[in-house]
Amino acid sequence: MGKRAVVTAGTGGIGLETALGLAAIGYAVTVVGRNAERGARAVERIDAVATGPEARFVAADLASLGAVRALADRFAEEGRLDVLVNNVGAMFADRQQTVDGIEASFAVNHLSPYLLTELLLEPLRAGGPGRIVSVTSGSVRVAKRSFDAVEPPGGYYGFHWYGRAKLANLAYTLDLAERLRGTGISVFAADPGGAATEMTDGTMRSPKIVSPGLRLLWPLVRRTFERATSGSASVAARPSILAAADASLDGRTGLVIGPEARPVTPFAPAADPRTVKAVLRLSRQLAPLRLPV
Repeated sequence: MGKRAVVTAGTGGIGLETALGLAAIGYAVTVVGRNAERGARAVERIDAVATGPEARFVAADLASLGAVRALADRFAEEGRLDVLVNNVGAMFADRQQTVDGIEASFAVNHLSPYLLTELLLEPLRAGGPGRIVSVTSGSVRVAKRSFDAVEPPGGYYGFHWYGRAKLANLAYTLDLAERLRGTGISVFAADPGGAATEMTDGTMRSPKIVSPGLRLLWPLVRRTFERATSGSASVAARPSILAAADASLDGRTGLVIGPEARPVTPFAPAADPRTVKAVLRLSRQLAPLRLPV
């Protein structure tokens, strides 16, 4: 049996390109997404390049914590897992809530991968040397660093709130790497840089996603966004593929793989003990690992 890899949000964009790359080097790839038709098309594309077992699609709405728990149960029942790529991500022009009543950007970009990862640690241990890869973003640099509550003070600005959720997940990822050091599970963050995907082609065209000060400079900001998201998804997937499978990273952990597909210095605030403590406290409060009986 080939090595098993799960790629969330793997039916299009960077996630699909990551799945293609892993399948091409022999991994048995499962892609997770919401839409069965997109899933079927993704599997067809993956199987066309696969050198190992056939790919498969599993439907799940990762905005729902209940769906995340059910997904984790399913994968855990299937046994060992070698690679988990937390590729899921979403930016919203307007404030939204999930079915759990949680602000959607924080739920999708952090709570979902946090919960799925925690619930799959045992299957990853069972697989021997395993890897966890969480896709991060340069948007962490514009994020508010307040994690006392799920929503930061001030108005809703999609790009900044997206960055805040990604910062929370990066802080969690770096802390997890230290927690799992010596266990055989390596943990990496992968920064794809920018790429032309459904997310960037849609929400990043609206000035509503940035704070009022940046709206005054919107023509300049828009051009910056356009340049940053003009690349191909296949290039943007390279950091994730390297983090998930490259032998040069054997025995290493806690690295951020940058857009050039090589390790880069992590964003310092993500390693701030105060940020890590606040993120973990909020995560455990909103997505408890053990549900009350």
